[in-house]
Amino acid sequence: MQHVTVIAEAGVNHNGDPEMALQLIDAAAAAGADYVKFQTFRADHIATAAAPKAGYQQQTTGTSESQLDMIRKLELSEETHLRLVQRCREKGIRFLSTAFDLPSVELLERIGIDFYKIPSGELTNLPYLRKIAALGKPVLLSTGMATLQEVRASFDVLVNGGIGKENITVLQCTTEYPAPPEETNLLAMLTMQQEFGTAVGFSDHTEGITLAIAAAAMGATVIEKHFTLDRNLPGPDHKASLEPDELKAMINGIRLVEKALGDGIKQPGNAEQKNINIARKSLHVTKNLVAGHVLTATDLLPKRPGNGISPMQIDSVIGKKLLRDVAADEQLLPGDFA
Repeated sequence: MQHVTVIAEAGVNHNGDPEMALQLIDAAAAAGADYVKFQTFRADHIATAAAPKAGYQQQTTGTSESQLDMIRKLELSEETHLRLVQRCREKGIRFLSTAFDLPSVELLERIGIDFYKIPSGELTNLPYLRKIAALGKPVLLSTGMATLQEVRASFDVLVNGGIGKENITVLQCTTEYPAPPEETNLLAMLTMQQEFGTAVGFSDHTEGITLAIAAAAMGATVIEKHFTLDRNLPGPDHKASLEPDELKAMINGIRLVEKALGDGIKQPGNAEQKNINIARKSLHVTKNLVAGHVLTATDLLPKRPGNGISPMQIDSVIGKKLLRDVAADEQLLPGDFA
């Protein structure tokens, strides 16, 4: 059974408060996520004072401050990162964070993480891609806003930099918060799986849990989903995030899909075995027949139970001579004819 890696994306939903970040770890662990993921950045390295907010950010945080001012409030110090890593150890969940600039990549490398998540906005950042590739760790490549050609260019940078394609998972993503379901394009995930020959996943920005579970059913090996302690909290991403009980429901749904996908071998399951003879039919005779009678099609009728001669064998039975008397509605047995 394939295990779908579920990443509970805390992102910046801590609002810059380390204590809230710790609570997010607790909630993700309680929900059963494999990883809880934050965002690591130096605001002055990723935006200028002139950089505008996205439309959804203006709606959720207003227009009185710049994007730079907004994200400055959401930075986490290296000391806080270490506290978060320790809390993850205590709670039995893996720590992860997305770096948005080169110094932040170096910070995460010092801390030690299992793999790197390349966010959609950095997919066209060549120095950043080369930096990640040089570290040699597995990579999640998020593809929001990208064409297939742009994904190919980024993918090639990683592969040429030394990351084997077996260590790259390409994530379908729609960069909007919340993302419209009709623009989610889950089939693009399968297109990229075929194009790049890699594992694929889904970074889900839609409302609710339905599409994340659907992606798991389609073969996603990684599901990433934003969550928050409370959607009514101030901040850019809370409104498009799951609350803890919803996160748990999503993970339960994904785990059920894992079991339901099975091994792909078409054969009766253990639960079905007892029903085979009950649901299927076998050959019975339609009337009283005497020994020596030559069986015809009108003598035979498929009926339940199915523990006798299969109706699939009827052609080989017609024309055979009975060796004994058989009563109407009696099941025909292999030893009843010559």
